[in-house]
Amino acid sequence: MSLLRNVSYRVQHVWRRNLEVSLFSWKTTVLPPLLEPMLYIFAFGVGLGAYVAKVSFQGRLTDYLTFMAPGMIAVGVLFHSIFECMYGSFVRMRYQRTFDAMLATPLLIEDILAGEILWGATKGLFAGLAVLVVIAAWGLAAFPESLLVLPVAALSGLLFAGFGLLFAAVSPYIENLNLPTFLFINPMFLFSGTFFPLDGLPRWLRAVAWTLPLTHTVEIMRAATFGALAARLWASFAYLAVLTPLVCYAAILLMKRRLIK
Repeated sequence: MSLLRNVSYRVQHVWRRNLEVSLFSWKTTVLPPLLEPMLYIFAFGVGLGAYVAKVSFQGRLTDYLTFMAPGMIAVGVLFHSIFECMYGSFVRMRYQRTFDAMLATPLLIEDILAGEILWGATKGLFAGLAVLVVIAAWGLAAFPESLLVLPVAALSGLLFAGFGLLFAAVSPYIENLNLPTFLFINPMFLFSGTFFPLDGLPRWLRAVAWTLPLTHTVEIMRAATFGALAARLWASFAYLAVLTPLVCYAAILLMKRRLIK
């Protein structure tokens, strides 16, 4: 744990640097989180939903749009946090040499990497908030229970940002990042209960789905937006709370080793 002891308040400088760059190009960093979930909602919720009568969730029947909308919150958190630390951090490390420039300052390697994860989590939280605002405007979110989405988005954002930095650390070239996208991100996107209930899957595939972190994120967020919170959700929250520091620690450790080389 000596690695984490090197993380200091200086992470705020890394976070602020990324924020200022993001604000400079706000048209590409703000509009996609707002517009992308709208595309999914219209394409699947409105389009496909017209052919789906009712979907069962926790013993209650609901229309497909209402069922799918909370999953889009989780997907927004996933995409914007993991890709920021997977591709964004890789570019800053290898091509822009931003990390090299930061290391010429009093910042330690751990400060830089923790700041990257924190920034990725911030983008994921913003994306989740944007989608929540959209579905709330459509009357698809129960309040105040839906406010639980925000701390879960923050925790999941840290987890997915950690995964992103971890993949960037072990990928020799940027083209290699296609592998975790295909083997990890896409399966989570499709088989984590985002678009359909897991009950209809074969037992073995359902068991695999419950090992994916996005499944637990979707489970909590859907229950919150439905106003159907239950004690069983503590298991999903514990899964995320335990996995997050482990993944973030591994990401910082492996990326530090790469930078030292």
